[in-house]
Amino acid sequence: MKAFPRPISALALLATVCATAPGKAQTPTPVDLRILAINDFHGYLRPPPGGITIADPEDRTKKITVPAGGAEHMATLVGQLREGHRNTIFVAAGDLIGASPFLSAMFHDEPTIEALSMMGLEISSVGNHEFDEGKEELLRMQHGGCHPVDKCQGPHPFTGAKFRYLAASTFEKSSGKTVFPPYEIRSFDGIPVAFIGLTLKGTPGLVSPVGIADLEFRDEASTVNALIPELKARGVEAIVVLIHEGGLPTGDYNECPGVSGPIVDIVKKFDHAVDVVVSGHTHRAYVCEIDGRLVTSGDKYGTLVTAIDLKLDPTTRDVVSAKADNTIVRSTTLSKNLDQTALIEAYDRVAAPIANRPAGRLTETLSRTPKNTGESPLGDIIADAQLAATRAAANGGAVIAFTNPGGIRTDITHKETGAVTYGDLFASQPFRNQLVTITLTGKQIKDMLEQQWLDPKRPRILQVSKGFAYAWDGSKSDGERVLPERISLNGQPVDPAASYRVTVNNFLFVGGDGFTVLTQGTAPQVGIYDVDALHAYFGANSPVGPTAADRIIRIN
Repeated sequence: MKAFPRPISALALLATVCATAPGKAQTPTPVDLRILAINDFHGYLRPPPGGITIADPEDRTKKITVPAGGAEHMATLVGQLREGHRNTIFVAAGDLIGASPFLSAMFHDEPTIEALSMMGLEISSVGNHEFDEGKEELLRMQHGGCHPVDKCQGPHPFTGAKFRYLAASTFEKSSGKTVFPPYEIRSFDGIPVAFIGLTLKGTPGLVSPVGIADLEFRDEASTVNALIPELKARGVEAIVVLIHEGGLPTGDYNECPGVSGPIVDIVKKFDHAVDVVVSGHTHRAYVCEIDGRLVTSGDKYGTLVTAIDLKLDPTTRDVVSAKADNTIVRSTTLSKNLDQTALIEAYDRVAAPIANRPAGRLTETLSRTPKNTGESPLGDIIADAQLAATRAAANGGAVIAFTNPGGIRTDITHKETGAVTYGDLFASQPFRNQLVTITLTGKQIKDMLEQQWLDPKRPRILQVSKGFAYAWDGSKSDGERVLPERISLNGQPVDPAASYRVTVNNFLFVGGDGFTVLTQGTAPQVGIYDVDALHAYFGANSPVGPTAADRIIRIN
C-alpha cells in the first residue's frame, strides 16, 4: 500500500496554526472516503480461466498464477471492503461489457449490467467496448428494455443499469451535447466530491464506425481541464477522474516501476485540481504516483478491486492524502454471494443448452498469441473457417479471408477429453460479427495490408486464410512494408489489376481498426456469423490443431 500526501493549502495551514494557539478550537478532523474501483470487467461473471499472474511472495523473481475473479466472489469482497467505512462509493473506469464470455454476450451483456448493479456499482466511465454495438445499444444498457433484434431473451425483464454512466469527452455531433452526463457530484459528510468520466480519444479506431457515426471523441485532458472552473464554481475542490485509458508498468499489481503509456502524458496535462485518477483499458494492475497524483488500475476480468482511501479537509474541502491498495478477488477463499449466484443460475438455465452444444475436438490448445510475424495459431483457424463458410459460389465465392486480431479474445484451450463446445468457440469470438464477402483488386489488397501499420507502435496484423501468403519488411517506411512480389494466392502472384473475392467480418467491412480500403469493396454479400462459421469448421474438420504458421513472413 502506498500513500501520496498532498500539499496543504494556505487556508488549511492557517487553520492548523490557529488550532495550536492557546484557547483556540482544534483543527477539524479530516473526513475519510473509501472509493472502491474496477475496470475492464468484460462480462466475466465467472472467474476467468487464467486468474491473475503476480510475483511469487516467496521468491519475487518468479511469477505465480492465482485463481481470481467472478461476480459472486467480487460482490463478497466489495462488501468486506465497505465494512468499517462510513463513506464509501463503488466506481468503474469502463469496458464493463463487450468482448464478453458466452453467458453475458448471449444476452447482449444484460446479465453483467444486472450483476454490477446488484453489488452496488454507482458510477462508471464509458469504455470503447461499451460502444461495440453502437450508441443506441449503450443507451439501452443504461435505461433498459428489450434488444431491438433479439428481443427479450433473459429470464426476466431487463430494466437497465442502476449505476450512472458518465461520458465527458463523448459528444453528439448533431446536438453538441454529451451522450451521458460529464460528471457527478456526491457529498460525503457535507464535502462535495466530483467524479468525471471519460473514454479514450482513440475510440473511433477501435469500434465499428457505423455505431458511432454521430459521435465525436474529444481530447481527454482538454475535456477535464475545461470542466474545472465549472466544478469550482459549484464549490468542488476534490476531483476524481474515471478514465478509460491506461499505462504499462513493469512491476507487480500494487507497484508502478517504469510506468509508460498514454496515461502518463494525459495525467501530466490534467489541471492540478485533479486529485485521483482511476484508469483502465490496458488490462494492467498498478498503483502509481504520476505528477503528484494517485493513479490506479485494477487488471482485467474482475480479478482485482482497488480500494482508494482519501482524507478530505473539512475546511478546504480538498483531498489532503490519498492511498490505494489492489485487492485480489480470490475465488478459492472468498465465499459466493448468494444473490449473484441466483442471477447467474437464472441466466445459465437459458444459455446452457446452447453453450454446451458439442462443437468438435482439439489436438492441442489454439493460442491467440501471435509470433513475431503477427500470425497466431487460432488466427489461422478462424480465417480458414471464414473462408470455408464463404467459398461456395452461393455463399460469396471467396478465395481469401482476413480477420482482425482484436476480434480474437481468448485461446481455445485443450481439455483432457479434447472436447470443444459452442461456448468455448464463442468465448474466442464474442462479438458476433457477420461475414461479408466483397470484391477487391490485388492493389487494394496490398493497400489494405499496409494499413496494418497505421499506428506503427501498435500494428494490427490481420490473420489470413490458407493459400494466401505475403512478406513484410519491418525496416521499410509507411506504405512500403508489404513486398508486392511476395503477395501470393495458392502459389501464384497476386495481380494488382485482377479482382478477388475476399471475406472479412462486418466490423472490418465498414472500416473498423482503420482498414478504410475495405469500404471500397464492391458486390458485398452478407453471410453467417463468425462464430457459427467456426462452429461449422470444427464440425467438419475435427480434431483441429495448429497449422504450419507460414502464411506471413517477416523480414528485418
